Amino acid sequence: MQKKELIETLVTMEFQAFDKTRNLGGRAACQNDWDTFYIMRASQYLTWDEAMLESYIRDFYEAEQAGRNLITEKYGRMMESTVPEEYAQIKDCFPTLSSWQKQVIEQITAIQVQWMEEFSKKYPNISSRARKIHTYEDEPDDTSYETYLRGELGTYSEETLSKYAAFIVKLTKEQKNLAEMILQNTIEFYGYSSFDEVKGLEFN
Repeated sequence: MQKKELIETLVTMEFQAFDKTRNLGGRAACQNDWDTFYIMRASQYLTWDEAMLESYIRDFYEAEQAGRNLITEKYGRMMESTVPEEYAQIKDCFPTLSSWQKQVIEQITAIQVQWMEEFSKKYPNISSRARKIHTYEDEPDDTSYETYLRGELGTYSEETLSKYAAFIVKLTKEQKNLAEMILQNTIEFYGYSSFDEVKGLEFN
């Protein structure tokens, strides 16, 4: 498949899994908002190459065949920081991450948090309407960028995580900021060309 088709396939699989995810407080309004979901997820996947997309699609297929929901797992892993008591009750439902995965996830997270910090300083008008950046800022109903990222990386297979890590290393060498790349894609979906033009959008 071409990259556009891969993105369409992956985002559709994610949304189907998202639709089946059950929250402690009941169904969330965002679970009925395909348009916003598509924009936010496609904005990220437009930065990926075909091999990364194909690898994560395989992760979803394999998880589905095993009766797992990767979106449920992603949000469940975030609970380790946001609601640790509830997390303790469900943590055994998730696959155990290898020591290699844990190490790589923390290395990637540190780099991406730094990128988001740099973006926040550069464009405070955008960052003020996005997630809080750091895990220490988590609250039960307010998940930070760092915690969200760590939860998502925890759903990647070792193959996908390896490809993603190489992608992050490449961007670092090229002195590119992934946070800025993703948010640039997001504002373009909404018809803006620069961050200074943006008004009234939320970036969660």
